[in-house]
Amino acid sequence: MTFYLIGLGLDLKSISVEALSILKKCKKIYIENYTVELPYSVEELEKSLGIKIEKLNREQVEKEKFLDDAKKQDICLLVYGSPLIATTHISIVLKCKKEGIKLRILHNSSILDAVAETGLQAYKFGKITNITKHESESFFKIIEENENCGAHNLILLDIGLSVSDALKKLQEIAKKRNFKLKDVVVCSRLGTKEAVMRYDSVEKLSKIKFKLPACIIIPGKLHFLEEEALENLGK
Repeated sequence: MTFYLIGLGLDLKSISVEALSILKKCKKIYIENYTVELPYSVEELEKSLGIKIEKLNREQVEKEKFLDDAKKQDICLLVYGSPLIATTHISIVLKCKKEGIKLRILHNSSILDAVAETGLQAYKFGKITNITKHESESFFKIIEENENCGAHNLILLDIGLSVSDALKKLQEIAKKRNFKLKDVVVCSRLGTKEAVMRYDSVEKLSKIKFKLPACIIIPGKLHFLEEEALENLGK
């Protein structure tokens, strides 16, 4: 009996051939959809993969009761992107090890590698942060730390938060903290056929209605090839 933690990748049909074959033998298949906005519905995923999927909310995943099923049958938890990018899933791995539950993890593409499509070099990104719908400014400390060492900032958006609102909040806090906010990159639905990447001022980008999931990048110190890539972004 095995518990499978499987990454879906970034698009509807990005799941691996190996993962798809595993799903066919699993007795129960769960999905968590609280860490990111899916670019498709769970119903569309069920139809695409030809399987039945049960949704789990944050509380159900964090209580980890569903793992008990893996002691007597093969079960799976599907996660958008790559399964261990969301830190909450590390506790699932630890529980499996403590309780002797056989575990297999199938990784996939995630936003962390997809952002390289912008032309920004992946190894030059600093600490990742996210903008929430709450009033907290704590995320901006990470932006300032990355700025000090010339690293690129990858900023994820809280579920339900629009790009426009995130950019406005970013601009307001930057002004309050005397942070010079240069042109930024917005990436929408990377890894899908609807992928959009734009590099411009916060003012101009905030007027565009980007589809979710999306992220914002504040470029750090640029290599000349990165400069050229950004100049041609979206053209």
